[in-house]
Amino acid sequence: MADNNKPKKNPVGKQKTKSEDVVISENANMKEIPENPTGKTIKQKAKARAEAEKMSKEVEKTETAEKKEKKPKKTNPDAKWYVLNTYSGHEKKVAQLIDQRVKANELENKILEVMVPTQEKILVSEGKKKTLEEKIFPGYVLVQMVMNDDTWYLIRNTEGVTGFVGTQRKPTPLTEEEVKGILAFSELQQPSFQASFAVDDPVKVTDGPFKDFVGTISEINEDKGQVKVLLSVFGRETPVVLDFLQVSKL
Repeated sequence: MADNNKPKKNPVGKQKTKSEDVVISENANMKEIPENPTGKTIKQKAKARAEAEKMSKEVEKTETAEKKEKKPKKTNPDAKWYVLNTYSGHEKKVAQLIDQRVKANELENKILEVMVPTQEKILVSEGKKKTLEEKIFPGYVLVQMVMNDDTWYLIRNTEGVTGFVGTQRKPTPLTEEEVKGILAFSELQQPSFQASFAVDDPVKVTDGPFKDFVGTISEINEDKGQVKVLLSVFGRETPVVLDFLQVSKL
């Protein structure tokens, strides 16, 4: 008669102990659990952290550089704005030469700022636009300075300067109202439009509900960048207001 109380043999030939069962079970469970809840490896997390730190440093560098560039304006209660006559087309070159001479002669506390007043204009032609920087007063440069013999001599003997606005030896400074008006005009954020169109020009509509219609310009509004075009609609001449970019010359 067979003895049913004998322990059954392990198929492999070795009986597992309880401690081995626990170890095997724990190893199996560890394989099923990801390394972190998001599924990213530790290396990936470290790399992402390093990239974030690098980006943060670059932003800080940029901000520091911008702060350095924004230097506070020099002030002097005795300084006033004067207007210089220059050769037309040489305004910027004259301004640069004055800046160089001021630094070389260490007169930064007497000649504070040199400015060529400009304004942005949008030139529209053939249905395309480009931004141009246009001088408000061609042939003139503005200088904020304390007028004395040294500063007068330095400015007057700069190449390209033909004289001050005013009398020969006593230039006339601008009033505060004049300076405010010029600065405000040159700092306008909304650029005005300049068209290459003229009244009675034949044009073709290139965009909008009247695309491919042909007509003639009856009015031009450069401030708004618009033209009024007479189009033939249902056999009648109909005035239609269009943007500069919606029409092109024929």
